[in-house]
Amino acid sequence: MKLLFIGDVVGKPGRQMVDEYLPKLKKKHKPAVTIVNGENAAGGKGITEKIYKGFLEKGAQAVTLGNHTWDNKEIFEFIDHASSMIRPANYPEETPGQGYTIIKVNELEIAVVNLIGRTFMQPNDCPFKKVDSILKEVEKRTSYIFVDFHAETTSEKQAMGWFLDGRVTAVAGTHTHVQTADNRILPKGTGYISDVGMTGPMDGILGMEKENIINKFLTSLPVRFEVADGREQLNGILIEADSKTGKTKKIERLQISEDQPFFE
Repeated sequence: MKLLFIGDVVGKPGRQMVDEYLPKLKKKHKPAVTIVNGENAAGGKGITEKIYKGFLEKGAQAVTLGNHTWDNKEIFEFIDHASSMIRPANYPEETPGQGYTIIKVNELEIAVVNLIGRTFMQPNDCPFKKVDSILKEVEKRTSYIFVDFHAETTSEKQAMGWFLDGRVTAVAGTHTHVQTADNRILPKGTGYISDVGMTGPMDGILGMEKENIINKFLTSLPVRFEVADGREQLNGILIEADSKTGKTKKIERLQISEDQPFFE
């Protein structure tokens, strides 16, 4: 079983990359499941229903979110009936939306879980305890379990990887927008990467206009973050899981840009 995950889609440039390359990636790699992190898809912060449905139309079966989940207020109008979209599961129980979903592909069921870290982030429930409780529910149904851990520090992400080693198919870090080169299979069979990277502007800073961010560092004054123009990139991972155990057999980084063109 193959699983394709596309990292943080940022603004219109990111959506354009998904529109152009997701069908090509699906044709080339033939993943059973495709997941997109869309928390920055609307102008760099949040997501709209139109964008969410657009990802599904292009071939995604699940859309994960993160700390910018609520930045576009339209989300409150549709999140409770967006069955293929998940926000971090360790938000308080009263929070709208769902923290995981189970995708059915032919005879297979694949659980997709979204968590958010607590280090250098807004206070939330413990992601470790929350995923423990979720696994008690979903592991009765499937051994294919994918976790998008939206966190700031590599240490917290690595801790989650080791915490879940042998219990889930893969733990993929998101949020920091820079793809890390530590994709590997942990000793008990869980695929891991600290950050899959972002999809969107290549010539900004984390997808935002670089001049404003540089000025913020120079002056410590607040600035307006705007999605950058220029060259674009797509970052993600491709996972191949064992058909019997659900453990990862291969985890491969994907990068598409002017410097690393896509070959069909």
